[in-house]
Amino acid sequence: MEYSRKVFGYECDIYGHVNNANYLHILEEARAEALSQMETPIRWLNEQGVAIYVTRVELDYLRGIPLDSTVTVKTSWLKASRLRSVWKQEMYIEDGTLCAVAVVHGAFIKAGKPTRISPELYAHYQKYIKLSD
Repeated sequence: MEYSRKVFGYECDIYGHVNNANYLHILEEARAEALSQMETPIRWLNEQGVAIYVTRVELDYLRGIPLDSTVTVKTSWLKASRLRSVWKQEMYIEDGTLCAVAVVHGAFIKAGKPTRISPELYAHYQKYIKLSD
């Protein structure tokens, strides 16, 4: 699943590249879009009383993303159980340069507590699992 958008000045540091904290914002946007592409948008999950909380992020910064670049985030699920999920996200700029790689761990939450998702939702998500390269 892919998500693309332009980088704006307010997201950059004094060196003219995306500030390291803003990578997390862009990754969050891309995961939200991925859930929509998977036909389980955040609004729908909220209606089901389910949330996916990020529990850990491993983020390797490979190259700066300059102001005015178009960044594309490729998002895939590496694995999921009925309780947890692991996402892989790769950030590219328009010339195809890989700029960052993130592995994002999450937990399914209901009423503020970790919960197992339904067997039906788990089966639906299994269609999107991609083995790591």
